[in-house]
Amino acid sequence: MAWNPLQSVPYVTLCTVLPFGSKAFWPFEKSLEPRESRTVKDSRGEALTRVKRGWVWNQFFVLEEYTGLEPLYIGKLHSDMDRGDGSIKYILSGEGAGIMFTIDDVTGDIHAIQRLDREVKAQYVLRAQALHRQTGRPLEPESEFIVKIQDINDNEPKFLDGPYHATIPEMSEIGTSVIQLTATDADDPTYGNSARVVYSILQGQPYFSVEPQTGIIRVSLADMDREVKENYSVVIQAKDMGGQLGGLAGTTTVNITLSDVNDNPPKFAQRLYQMSVPESAPVGSAVGRIRAKDRDTGINAEMNYSIIDGDGRDSFDISTDPTNQFGIITIKKRLDFESKRSYTLKIEGSNTHLDKRFAKHGPFSDTTIVHVSVEDVDEPPVFDAPAYFVEVAEDAEVGTVLKTAYARDPDVANNSIRTSDPGKYFYIDITSGALMTVRPLDREEVPWHNVTVLAMEMNNPSQIGSVSVTVKVLDVNDNPPQLAQYYEAFVCENAKAGQLIQTVTAVDPDDPLGGQHFYYSLAPEAANNPNFTLRDNQDNSAWVLTRRGGFSQRDQSIYRLPIFISDGEQPVQTSTGTLTVRVCSCDGSGGVLSCDAEAYTLPTALSRGALIAILACIFVLLAMILLMLSLRNQRKKPYLCDEEENVHENIVRYDDEGGGEEDTEAFDIAAMWNPRGTHLGRFRQDMLPEIESLSRHVPQAAVAGAGIGGGTGGVHGYVLAKLLEADHDPGAPPYDSLQTYAYEGEGSVAESLSSLQSATSNADHDYDYLSDWGPRFRKLAEMVCDTTSVSCW
Repeated sequence: MAWNPLQSVPYVTLCTVLPFGSKAFWPFEKSLEPRESRTVKDSRGEALTRVKRGWVWNQFFVLEEYTGLEPLYIGKLHSDMDRGDGSIKYILSGEGAGIMFTIDDVTGDIHAIQRLDREVKAQYVLRAQALHRQTGRPLEPESEFIVKIQDINDNEPKFLDGPYHATIPEMSEIGTSVIQLTATDADDPTYGNSARVVYSILQGQPYFSVEPQTGIIRVSLADMDREVKENYSVVIQAKDMGGQLGGLAGTTTVNITLSDVNDNPPKFAQRLYQMSVPESAPVGSAVGRIRAKDRDTGINAEMNYSIIDGDGRDSFDISTDPTNQFGIITIKKRLDFESKRSYTLKIEGSNTHLDKRFAKHGPFSDTTIVHVSVEDVDEPPVFDAPAYFVEVAEDAEVGTVLKTAYARDPDVANNSIRTSDPGKYFYIDITSGALMTVRPLDREEVPWHNVTVLAMEMNNPSQIGSVSVTVKVLDVNDNPPQLAQYYEAFVCENAKAGQLIQTVTAVDPDDPLGGQHFYYSLAPEAANNPNFTLRDNQDNSAWVLTRRGGFSQRDQSIYRLPIFISDGEQPVQTSTGTLTVRVCSCDGSGGVLSCDAEAYTLPTALSRGALIAILACIFVLLAMILLMLSLRNQRKKPYLCDEEENVHENIVRYDDEGGGEEDTEAFDIAAMWNPRGTHLGRFRQDMLPEIESLSRHVPQAAVAGAGIGGGTGGVHGYVLAKLLEADHDPGAPPYDSLQTYAYEGEGSVAESLSSLQSATSNADHDYDYLSDWGPRFRKLAEMVCDTTSVSCW
């Protein structure tokens, strides 16, 4: 600390250390007056006491984007009351204190602990104060200082609005300004050359150039023709540091389009055009079109066509199509083949917008000749209007006359005209042309009808004229409103009165002019429903609310609520829809747990007595069906074989092996005898044939002819009958079966009937033993002996 001889007060010099290893000292000389009081006298001689503050300072400077590992030292704060014994505590507050900047509370050293960016924040305002470390009492008044961030070149120039688009006229002179570009550099323009930008062109020479300081792009090549090349892409670079080496650069693209000027005259593709037109063509109809081509576009290619000479100037006219720039030749007055058969027209096409700068390229017009031939035709009938439009209400009565379509013959002969029937909905009087309805109309089914009325000459039916009649069917309120969909809602058992359970809406195929407006209410029979109520929202929707609480699935699980709907048009249409409400058990939050599907019908359905009567009838009907099924199962099945027939086609399932003749329980042989006789003995009820006997399907004549009485031919005839039946019955199932009798015949003199283990053929087999089996097998022995021509005895 030293004394300033000019101020007679002590002063201190504060310094800060800059990055990159260099030191710079920034003097902040402020008054640091003695702590003792100074006594002065005022003008009246009274003593005044004043205590000076110990230290004040202005600002520090620090470079941005410091990337070192240690905190950046900014400067040091020191109070003249600090004796170096640590009794003073320095504190820092303000912008970034504790986040961006810290202070050593003992030494007063200030450091930056975060990387600073001038483009984010250029300066920070901080406050410092010296406190007594033990008591916390301020020793000096709080003072404010500023930390300013110094700029470095860390931002390249940017074109914020790129890419750019510009347009200039073709044939522009050298030096014509196209567009001015401005690049923005976020660095400090007041410090060095970091923000000094220089422009240069990277792409687009030799057509364009750019001014280095202003960024203005100018034309550098004369007579650029749009018809040769229309679009150019120019790349501009902006570089800071005045364009010096090491500066940062940014680029952008400028798309330049040459706009058209009228520098090309029009030209016709032909010198002579041939056209023809029938004499029956109406006035105003087009004969043909011509076009003078112009390489220019837009207004510079707009044409004006005119007939400047020829004998057809009074009979024809020409107009310009503004879209395609065609010259359309039309009929100006009625043509007559017998009076004049051809015309010649001289037509000129010229530009409408001329540019005097390019008058040397003219003249901007061209001429051609058009020859028009008139064709002789027998003209068909014509109507008094090219088309008709009719409106009719959909409730119009059948036979209502809509319009009279009048047709006439334009020829001199003036033949009689007859009109034709236009369709299934309408009828037209063949003489008068009166169009009338023949069927009821329905706008909701067909809102528009397009009818074509034909007229033909009686003497020449090939001459037919036609006219289009558009019939619009006007809406009449003839459809009742209906619920928009099938509504099914649920109500919790613990629901409270006034709870919304469903919002319903309606639809109506009618289309009134004022829009749809529906009215909702409960049907009259449910107007005093104790469970639910309905509120019309007056917006074509309605709310269904609970009238009470405490619903129960056990008492009633389904409610059907009739809703009465009417529209607001005349005549008023109404309908009744049904809302199904299910009673469900819910959790505490209203989530559905389960719903009973049992239906219940409100008083609008059948009465309780009617329901009981219906249920009784159903019960009686079920009882009768069960009785009939029981009687049918107990009825005996007849057999078709005659008294002597003992050859049957049966499929027998042997779930257990029998004991031959000694087994009297396995199968009753009586079933193999005459089925028409009385069946004696007991039948095993635990065994049923796998399929029914096929005998019942055999024609009786075939069965009678194949009887046993016929000798050996009986079996053969029976088999042939069955084979014939199977051949002619495509739906007959196969009845082939395989029976295994490997263990059959125990205890029988015939032993096993199986031939699976037989090693001999039928020809080598000896059937003499069949005669020893007794009378039970006599018939079998006769059949085998007859079919094999073997003597069995």
